[in-house]
Amino acid sequence: MEDNIILETRAVISELLSHPRIADEHMNGRLLVIGCSSSEVIGGTIGKSSSPETAKKIVNEIIPIINSKGILLAAQCCEHLNRALIVEKETAIKLGLEPVSVVPKPGAGGAFAAAVWEAFSDPVAIENVKADLGLDIGDTMIGMHLKPVAVPIRLSSNKIGNARVCAAFCRPKYIGGPRAEYK
Repeated sequence: MEDNIILETRAVISELLSHPRIADEHMNGRLLVIGCSSSEVIGGTIGKSSSPETAKKIVNEIIPIINSKGILLAAQCCEHLNRALIVEKETAIKLGLEPVSVVPKPGAGGAFAAAVWEAFSDPVAIENVKADLGLDIGDTMIGMHLKPVAVPIRLSSNKIGNARVCAAFCRPKYIGGPRAEYK
């Protein structure tokens, strides 16, 4: 039988990707930034009790789902790596992102980023992105990596293990004043 972390992860990512404000738009090539504290998931304090096993379960659940939608993943590292991100080299090239030299590990980058590094076929670290979608598992503060107008998504599945989960999508800025029309 699958454990709760796997089921909760599947519920969260599925609900996020089926949200009407996201599912109505073409998903292929959109960038999703995910920050995850495995410490918070297992009931600890962020940065204090990393669990590579837990991180790997979450990564192994998320990657196939987002890949099936053509979504690109950027995994946020912890504060010890200044919230750098792990992406596939192909993503970095496609989006014009400059790689930096670091490899995440639990305690210096975080168990989640390290698990993504291991799961990717050709991972690189980058310093920042402006993502279209965001998923924050355990109060990891992903906002710095979202496009300027981030809109919260209230998920009914809002926990993975003991970690709070919040999500956002980004929309274009409204400009032009009262005579402008918007979609």
